[in-house]
Amino acid sequence: MSRIAVIDADLIGRKKHRFPNLACMKLSGYHKLRGDTVVLKTDYDDLETFDQVYLVKVFTDTPVPKALLHLDNVQCGGTGFYYDKAPPLPAAIEHHRPDYHLYDSWVADSFRSGGKEKDYTYYRDYSIGFLTRGCFRKCSFCVNQNYDRVERHSPLIEFLDVARKKICLLDDNFFGQPDWKEMLIELRQTKKPFQFKQGLDERLLDEDKCELLFSSKYEGDYIFAFDHWADHELIEQKIQLAHHYTKAVLKFYCFCGFDRKEKWDTNFWVKDIFELFYRIKLLMRNQCLPYIMRFEKYKESPFRGVYISIARWCNQPSFFKKKSLREFAQLNGEKSACYRYLQQFELQYPTAGYFYDLKYENPLG
Repeated sequence: MSRIAVIDADLIGRKKHRFPNLACMKLSGYHKLRGDTVVLKTDYDDLETFDQVYLVKVFTDTPVPKALLHLDNVQCGGTGFYYDKAPPLPAAIEHHRPDYHLYDSWVADSFRSGGKEKDYTYYRDYSIGFLTRGCFRKCSFCVNQNYDRVERHSPLIEFLDVARKKICLLDDNFFGQPDWKEMLIELRQTKKPFQFKQGLDERLLDEDKCELLFSSKYEGDYIFAFDHWADHELIEQKIQLAHHYTKAVLKFYCFCGFDRKEKWDTNFWVKDIFELFYRIKLLMRNQCLPYIMRFEKYKESPFRGVYISIARWCNQPSFFKKKSLREFAQLNGEKSACYRYLQQFELQYPTAGYFYDLKYENPLG
């Protein structure tokens, strides 16, 4: 019997942690079945007392003490360390049932410290896994560079816990897999609410997909992606198709601040912000919600504050649905950073004012 430490570095290094690490849960399940003692470590103390330490992180900017990376009993993994070069888990671990109780003690401690139940729902209520892996799009900002197609990955039974009320899927591009219908029907047959946490590829929607998806027991927002203004005609066409099957408000991840030619100059930043405005306008016009996701390079932009202000406005639907961007800035106050950032940008680029006045309730144009 070995003593195993599992460290979810994002749990330690980030202010908010609302989603369990699936690899950590699989590692725990695998070792517990072998009879090993497994501990979820929430600090970096006394690691030398363990036979094996698994140090895992998802986010590249999560800090980890560098000295740990050279310890003989520490093994690192995850996109946070390797991005798109992360080695896969051994098959015996990758296809092991997750240990859904790995985080129980941490969750209990969080409640005792005043944590809110809604912040820990993914730790308590969901079966989590991948039915498919990979994507054929090869977007240059994405970690899925090693796939040419969407592949079937795990059968649902592999990670389904019948005692859990809901299902969360982490698939990269579910509808890109030819067997999507078979898998979607199986999900429906569980009679459990399910969701695709990473979003779906709206460009692949057709009549059959819409009919099955929008009549399912879906949980939470229907989330898609609108990353390129060049796709706007197809995106709008598919939104209108979806609206024939659902009255739900669709949400779109809108990625910004990424230059595929890696020329982050003033021209790029201005063009990127205006293309983001055009995407927001299209989504408003179709009664959809944007969710702004910023590439980390935005922090180096001379218009960093503009990106922050747009994201704060869009990513709070209660404001986005009721206030224009200008009204949102005014609500923050004329002395606020938000107001100053937007005012200065409009002084430099007066046509931005048109977009500042667009409203979800009555979009112009």
